[in-house]
Amino acid sequence: MKRTLLYEGKAKQVFETGEEGVLLHRYKDEATAFNARKRGSWAGKGRANASISAAVFAYLERRGIPTHFIEQVDEVTLKTRRLRMLPVEIIVRNLAAGSLARLLGYEEGRPLKAPVVELCYKNDALGDPMLNWYHFRELGLTDEELRACEEFGLRVNEALRPFFEERGMVLVDFKIEVGRDAGGSLVLADEISPDTCRLWDKETGQRLDKDRFRRDLGGVEEAYEEVLRRVTGEGVS
Repeated sequence: MKRTLLYEGKAKQVFETGEEGVLLHRYKDEATAFNARKRGSWAGKGRANASISAAVFAYLERRGIPTHFIEQVDEVTLKTRRLRMLPVEIIVRNLAAGSLARLLGYEEGRPLKAPVVELCYKNDALGDPMLNWYHFRELGLTDEELRACEEFGLRVNEALRPFFEERGMVLVDFKIEVGRDAGGSLVLADEISPDTCRLWDKETGQRLDKDRFRRDLGGVEEAYEEVLRRVTGEGVS
């Protein structure tokens, strides 16, 4: 059945389903970094990210954190609830890495005194800049929404840190997106995967995330498959 494509982003396509309030998110094998200035792809990326996201969404739902996830319909596609998205990316950081390490002059891997929350304006053309509350108020968001975004990010972090630790990984940082459901409640959307999380092996410190692609470290496909195996028990047959 031919579906109407609503949106195509860097890592996913979103389709209508014909069912009221329900969408399909199809994960792609393509990858981008540095605001799409670097591009690539590898086999199995979409499958890994879809299955990892599905497993993590289901776990978060069991922990009382609402998500847009309904079910995984095939190896690269999730069925989700339609949301009214907020133009905000919520980043939560537990260790210094990437842009935060550069911003604070910290060595990568330095533990932070407490989780750091950053709010970024979701706008590809502008490079998703980090803004403060004054900027977001100018863009029309309320203090209630901004506070809710920060609190939501911390709730997700509190749930995900032990989830990944039990699977031999350190959750260094992650990015999430949120939207409002039909009742106005804040709901987790987008994905939870090595594309959106920095995950380091707890014993070796090996990077098991998109930094392997960003930094030309090699072993990208193997890293994603390893996260898939640890989270779901699946892997390459």
